[in-house]
Amino acid sequence: MDLHHPIFREFPEHRDVIRRLKGADDHFRNMFDEYHRLDDSIYRIEEEIDFATDQEIEELKMRRAKLKDYIYHLIRHAPPPCPACEGTGVFRVPMQAAAQAQARV
Repeated sequence: MDLHHPIFREFPEHRDVIRRLKGADDHFRNMFDEYHRLDDSIYRIEEEIDFATDQEIEELKMRRAKLKDYIYHLIRHAPPPCPACEGTGVFRVPMQAAAQAQARV
C-alpha cells in the first residue's frame, strides 16, 4: 500500500492548473511544498523510520488535510490561463503583433 498522498495523485484532473500555479504563484508553490513536507513526515512515521506519539501523528494528518483543502480551494479559484502567456504567467507578444508594433516606431 502506497502511503504517500501527492497533490498530483489527489487531483489528477487538475494537473495542468497545478503545474501552472506552481510555476507562476509563489504562495501556491509554498503551500504545495509544505503539503509534501507534511506528507513525507507522515509517511516516515507510518513506516517507522521516524517516531511520533499518536497525538503528534494525528495533528500532522489534520494539518495535511486542512492544507489539502486549501490547495484545492486555490486550484478551483485559479484564474484561467492567459492565452498571451501560453500558460506560463509570462506575457508573450505574438510575433505578428511585435512586428507591427516595431513597424510603427
